[in-house]
Amino acid sequence: MAWQGIEGHDAIVARFAAAEARGRIAGSYLFVGPPGVGKSTFALALAKALLCEHPAPGLVPCGGCRSCIQAAAGSHPDIDVIGKPDDRATIPLELLIGDDQHRMREGLVWRLLLRPALGSRKVAIILDADHLAEEAANCLLKTLEEPPQAAVIILVGTAVERQLPTIRSRCQIIRFRPLPTATVERILGAEIRLAGGPDDPAVLRLRAMAAAGSLARGRSLADAGVGEFRGRLLAILGRRPLAGVELARDTIAVVEAAGKEAPPRRGRLRFVLETAVDLFRAALRQAVTHETPADPDFHHAAAAWAHDPEACAEALRHTLEALDAVDRNANLTVLVDAWTALLEEPRLARLA
Repeated sequence: MAWQGIEGHDAIVARFAAAEARGRIAGSYLFVGPPGVGKSTFALALAKALLCEHPAPGLVPCGGCRSCIQAAAGSHPDIDVIGKPDDRATIPLELLIGDDQHRMREGLVWRLLLRPALGSRKVAIILDADHLAEEAANCLLKTLEEPPQAAVIILVGTAVERQLPTIRSRCQIIRFRPLPTATVERILGAEIRLAGGPDDPAVLRLRAMAAAGSLARGRSLADAGVGEFRGRLLAILGRRPLAGVELARDTIAVVEAAGKEAPPRRGRLRFVLETAVDLFRAALRQAVTHETPADPDFHHAAAAWAHDPEACAEALRHTLEALDAVDRNANLTVLVDAWTALLEEPRLARLA
């Protein structure tokens, strides 16, 4: 049975259960792994289990105590969660240490110094750790190095390389891998049936493969506009020389079709760029191993790029840089134009 309904990370559950049994839970952790594999959900579930008044063996919360009930409701006074606001490019310093008028009298760091309200522990979860500005990250260093005795701090990011070395060195790193395709397929299928949607096994299988181990991406494919565009995106990327103007035009159109709100627009562009990243990585693997990608939708486009590994590596680098800029309040239209221009003319980057 999945731990608290979370599938695909049994080894990590076992690691924490063993640490808790030995009384060796650390004060600071850094969770890293691809988006959409359950890192944030796991962090919240771990907090619930660590604060449970009557846990069962295996770090299983009872679900009925006062602590479990409040944790499930998102109102536990000893579980503190912060993250990057949608309208900010980074996590604001004031979320950590208070604003100018209340320095170290408000904010996450100050709250960690307070005694737990219900039990013997406090758990702080910092989402979007990739977006900790240097000043904000530096104000965490002392707390991460010497957490209050009753505190567990969990930072959630996507890659070790995106964290400051001083942050990495003060945390135990927990790596989350992409979910198995079968797991994604099973979860998506259950969600479709629960919603009363059409249950087509062949379509579900292709959708699970396209998700590349990410439930978030698999769910986004339920959006008709995104699902339909994926095939067109791969068709455009599979033509060499690349038609950059066409790629930019169609990408901007699918992003703008999400409406005027920034989060869904960023979500669609993130999906486009993540799909391109998967394609370029598949093409590089094919260039080295001569193995065709597991996803049949990638076959043609990957073969087109595998003939020129150097250009493929350049394209991958530019796409990762564009993906990094999506959540930094970049103008999405300008970002798409720059990305497609560099894919079309990689020599421009070498001359810059």
